[in-house]
Amino acid sequence: MPRAPKKLPDTEPKKTPAPGRPSALVDTRVIYCGDNLEQLAKLPDNCIDLIYIDPPFNSNRNYEVFWGESKEKRSFDDRHESTQAYIDFMRPRCIEMHRVLKKTGSFYFHCDWHACHYVKVMLDQIFSENCFVNEIIWKRQSAHNDAKQGSMHLGRVHDTIFLYAKGDEYKFKHMYKAYDPEYIEKFYQHVEEKTGRRYSLGDLGAPGGASPSKGNPFYEFLGVERYWRFSEERMKELYDLGQIVQTKPGAVPRQKRYLDEGKGVPLGTVWDDIGPLQGQGSESLGYPTQKPLKLLERILEISSEKGDIVLDGFCGCGTALVAAENLGRQWIGIDVSPTACRVMAKRLRDVCKIKEDEKLWKIGRGFVVRDLPWSEEKLRKIPPFEFENWAVIALGGMPNKVQVGDMGIDGRIFPVSSTPKKREDELGFMDVWFPIQVKQKDKAGRPDIDSFEAMMIREDRQKGFFVAFDFSSDALQEINSFFRKQHKVIIPLTVREILDEHIAMKLA
Repeated sequence: MPRAPKKLPDTEPKKTPAPGRPSALVDTRVIYCGDNLEQLAKLPDNCIDLIYIDPPFNSNRNYEVFWGESKEKRSFDDRHESTQAYIDFMRPRCIEMHRVLKKTGSFYFHCDWHACHYVKVMLDQIFSENCFVNEIIWKRQSAHNDAKQGSMHLGRVHDTIFLYAKGDEYKFKHMYKAYDPEYIEKFYQHVEEKTGRRYSLGDLGAPGGASPSKGNPFYEFLGVERYWRFSEERMKELYDLGQIVQTKPGAVPRQKRYLDEGKGVPLGTVWDDIGPLQGQGSESLGYPTQKPLKLLERILEISSEKGDIVLDGFCGCGTALVAAENLGRQWIGIDVSPTACRVMAKRLRDVCKIKEDEKLWKIGRGFVVRDLPWSEEKLRKIPPFEFENWAVIALGGMPNKVQVGDMGIDGRIFPVSSTPKKREDELGFMDVWFPIQVKQKDKAGRPDIDSFEAMMIREDRQKGFFVAFDFSSDALQEINSFFRKQHKVIIPLTVREILDEHIAMKLA
């Protein structure tokens, strides 16, 4: 195991960042869309302070998709047919991550039961066994439906997070958890009448025992002679402050240890105090393997400091990036999914209130997304589900998470005007939405519009949006006819209009 961590002394001259750039070595506050192996190769050696990855595996996770509906899983069927294929896929990427990690840096690999034992062997080979720091067990839930009646295994309720250091001088901060209520009741039984503060009674005897050679003072205090922890003057001071208690004459005095002055229980390797995301929680984005923000914030607090650079090479919906932004760290995210990159960008804008803006990014304030398929040519080639999600999110909508039997609805837009003015209206506004239909077609025809019209009538929607590369003249005529007959509006939007951002008036 590495030696006790400590700060690495400055052995090299520091490089001064360019104006507006937090780092002189690498661009930060950037999301890269593409294969992380290619992007990692572009980074210089020893430039990252902390790396966290939660790479997909072949259980029910999909390396290329965001929401993981059944029709999206087809592209993943052959990607990792075996554990060996998964390790072969991860090895060159972990080698690159080891290269870009600073000597003071830490590496966190989040995995589950499918391959964690093989991952450990691989990481031992890359980092060396001596650089293994901890195996963290995150109890993600208390029960699991994979252990149904008749199954031949126990419920799988935890993930494994391997922590490795790049070298001996890695950053580390001890963390503490709140005391358990039962522990408090057992060990902090006393309560001050005036203040209501809970306390326990601690020993005042000299540390190291009764030995003059230890330098422990010996004197009589409250009728008791012994070697004491403090000097006689300090003992009198504490007594006058009411912090020393003698339960009865002749009893050994004891010191009050207040509950509110304790740090808590030192954090161990079993993390059972951070629960999973609830499906309808405000933090949840519907990402199948999304991790709680508190989990990532804890990891960053343990192994990084403000201003440090955090890299997530499989950043999915961007939880590590949000945690880094919240805690004042610089960050870099990489993901192969265009949909995931757009969703995490939207999350950074909405949650962290930072702007996706090239000019602001150049002066160290905003962030940017690189290498997205922003051309019509590229958008024609991506999988249909990716195209659908891209279009819906580009319109500011929410993709439909139930794509099987979606009945002609690929997404929904909830207009700003539908936001409730009063708390009692919070649930009612959810019925105010506009449907989005997306077709990855050169020209959407009248049959496509007819199907969308039937859905709008069925759902009683007054307005809807239809996205395609173009529309036939029959389709446009049908849209006009539908408005005259039903007084319902269909807004046709082309991919070119979305890419050129010429849609503001149509969305109003």
